[in-house]
Amino acid sequence: MVEFLSDPAAFAAGSALLGWTSRKPLSRPGSHGFYRFFAWEAILGLVVLNRATWGIDPPSLHRYAGAALLAVSVLLVAAGLLTLRRHGRADAERGDQALFGFEKTTQLVTSGIYRHIRHPMYASLLALAWGAQLQDPTLAGAVLAAVASLFLWLTARTDERECLAYFGPVYADYMQRTRRFVPGLF
Repeated sequence: MVEFLSDPAAFAAGSALLGWTSRKPLSRPGSHGFYRFFAWEAILGLVVLNRATWGIDPPSLHRYAGAALLAVSVLLVAAGLLTLRRHGRADAERGDQALFGFEKTTQLVTSGIYRHIRHPMYASLLALAWGAQLQDPTLAGAVLAAVASLFLWLTARTDERECLAYFGPVYADYMQRTRRFVPGLF
């Protein structure tokens, strides 16, 4: 069977797409989008590293756990995006050009999934990274998943500083009531 793209070509194509998508945040080192790009790159590396084994190797506990995390990833990103679009009142006039359109919220969202965690979409990426790693656990994959986790933590911390600057004390209060990624844990 001839593969559509070799692993290096798939990674290069994905990196080019991520780089183009992140061109504005990458021009602002220290912004949450800057760190998010490197998390995306690590996750892309995991997907490319493990893509050849998905659906081929026999079922196992780690594959079931990985599949569960991948499903959680989809649910978290869907819940986060839908809630932001419904309640965030995104406004193109919000000045930060490094933000994607859906991130330009002018109303602090504290309902839906955001009632429980501050960063459901970053939590989704964490679940995606570790779900991809569990498809074919390797040391290289564990390193990439750890790198993705570190950059997602940096992304969330930076996003929180940006939200504190924009929303002020109401965001500080919100931070006291919620967890960053997992309800009740962290």
